[in-house]
Amino acid sequence: MEKTKIGIIFGGRSGEHEISIRSASAVVREIDDEKYVVVPIAIDGDGKWLNPAESLELFAKDIQEQLNETVDGFSSASIALLGDTSYQGLTAIDGEDNKNIPLDVVFPVLHGTFGEDGTIQGLLEMAGIPYVGCGVLSSSCGMDKVVMKVLFRDAGLPICEYVWFLRSEWEQNKNLAISQVETKLGYPCFVKPANLGSSVGVTKATDSDSLRKGVELAAEYDRKIVIEEHLDMREIECAVMGNEKAKASLPGEYIVHDDDKKFLDYTEKYSGTGNNEFVVPALVSPELTRKIQELALDAYKSVDGSGFARVDFFLRSDTGALMVNEINTIPGLTDASGFPKMWEGSGMKFSDVIDSLVEFALKRHEDKLRNKTNI
Repeated sequence: MEKTKIGIIFGGRSGEHEISIRSASAVVREIDDEKYVVVPIAIDGDGKWLNPAESLELFAKDIQEQLNETVDGFSSASIALLGDTSYQGLTAIDGEDNKNIPLDVVFPVLHGTFGEDGTIQGLLEMAGIPYVGCGVLSSSCGMDKVVMKVLFRDAGLPICEYVWFLRSEWEQNKNLAISQVETKLGYPCFVKPANLGSSVGVTKATDSDSLRKGVELAAEYDRKIVIEEHLDMREIECAVMGNEKAKASLPGEYIVHDDDKKFLDYTEKYSGTGNNEFVVPALVSPELTRKIQELALDAYKSVDGSGFARVDFFLRSDTGALMVNEINTIPGLTDASGFPKMWEGSGMKFSDVIDSLVEFALKRHEDKLRNKTNI
């Protein structure tokens, strides 16, 4: 059986660049070599696309050895993925005899801006290449926490209280923005860039001074800032896979061992400090498990999700209410990430998850080909 040639795009011009490399490494380690030929395609922090040989160098030695024989051509060329259906793959744009590497499917393992926000998805749509994960609309809506919350609210999903404003509005009248937060939310509260993940640029504000500092930090990463109410709660997650008939995994839960640090920032999530662990299944009743799965699928549908996503929840300690926090349309896939752990806890190996994601990508692409593009 001929192997499927899969381009794995990783890195990216984003604050989550390093996490993307870790996620891509996990995918390459777990992918079935009997089924796939992997073409690594890295994008550096400045947005430059690296050829497969250059991309390979960003991986650990064991992955380099694993992929060394599959990285053919483009050893010195500058490359591009063109939005032209004549190519449908990587194209050398200078001095290489091998001018094109066609790709059967692309797996954009890109977190954050220019990867999870619909931009790379739009390029792949233009190129006519099947790709893993959510489409342009669902990616952009899922990335923007403000638009996402509007869609959740319209779908009747329970969400926390929040305030949002533009960076330009903050710069014009900081006191007004602070007054809005203090009136609607109070302290403590959480300050976030509207279009980022992995807790990058996120801070907990306990007074007006820390709020100012938090907004200034968030504004370094995005033109839109969202402030959310603080809740005494547990953090529950649920993984979703599929297109029209999606399925939800068993939920998982972050258990924080240090009672003084309930907020898991970027370092806590990924440095392996031992302050937290991710448990599957989450320690909730069977009835609540079913409710989490139902709401996860509802959230997925509300943004027109396809392929895969992770839906995050708050379980309030005071009232027991379950609230949808956000959806991540390219969730972390590292060894510390919840998505692969939740499917493993649901009885599905990561290699099988990858197979399913590729299948969903091909089926969605086939379905899109049914659409007329001319009259």
